[in-house]
Amino acid sequence: MTMQATVMQAPVMQATAHILMCRPQYFAVNYAINPWMDPSSWAREARVLAATARREWTALHRALQNAGAQIELVPSAPGLPDLVFTANAAVVLDGKALLARFRHPERRAEEPRFAAGFRKLQARGVITSVRTLRDGVTLEGAGDCVWDETRNLFWMGYGPRSDEAARHAVAEEFGAEVLALKLADPSFYHMDTALSALPGGEVMYVPGAFTAEGRAIIHERVASDLRIALADEDARQLAANAVAIGRTLVLSGCSDGLRARLAERGYQVHATPLGSFLRSGGSAFCLTLRLDRHSAQGSAQEQQSERVGTAA
Repeated sequence: MTMQATVMQAPVMQATAHILMCRPQYFAVNYAINPWMDPSSWAREARVLAATARREWTALHRALQNAGAQIELVPSAPGLPDLVFTANAAVVLDGKALLARFRHPERRAEEPRFAAGFRKLQARGVITSVRTLRDGVTLEGAGDCVWDETRNLFWMGYGPRSDEAARHAVAEEFGAEVLALKLADPSFYHMDTALSALPGGEVMYVPGAFTAEGRAIIHERVASDLRIALADEDARQLAANAVAIGRTLVLSGCSDGLRARLAERGYQVHATPLGSFLRSGGSAFCLTLRLDRHSAQGSAQEQQSERVGTAA
């Protein structure tokens, strides 16, 4: 198994994000493990949908590169249609990777593939450590652990796919605060389908995806002027499942109203349709994993190391 970096395309710019992706060579909806998935519907148009998925993924890949991303690829594999959703591979922060453990048997064969890929990244110095969860704990990577740089914490979802107990493993591994919120709507089965922490401090979220207690925690930790509650139209397009690179938000689609609200806050929305992946309950964020996230502590340590290196 090899990992490779794609060649940057014009416009040439300094990389502002380092992202892991997987080509959708074998992507399909072959089983149902969330309400979005309908294998029989996919089977009726399998060839057309597979070709469309490849075009959509390529357009997303290009949009991320144009926004300044450097992209690593983990090879696709037959029989693993959801390997394309690299957000679920691991939780990554400060160069450390905590590998995922999947709830459903259909996805467990992805685990050794991702583990081998991260070992390759570690050998290249992209990742400094690779660890696994203790037995009996389920956590589906960054899909259920969304990093909030503004607040220096993880928003962790639990219930449908990840265990509440995983919060302790994440806190111990990364030394960061973890806010664990129970997901209440099966259509929003991962945290990344229901909440996005934007670079300016805003939190874009689907209120109905959370319990009353979860909404109260969001309201407590996020000032009212920084909360962007999504209406059903945008929630059903998985608009919260966006990739933020600087002030560019790459997502599958959103309403004109949400686009205007985000523009008022200084964001440029780049919509690239991902309808084939929505059939599997995934969108832009699900198809990516940031490798370059840093905590406040990690950033300070990195800057100190750089100063020591310069002085030497």
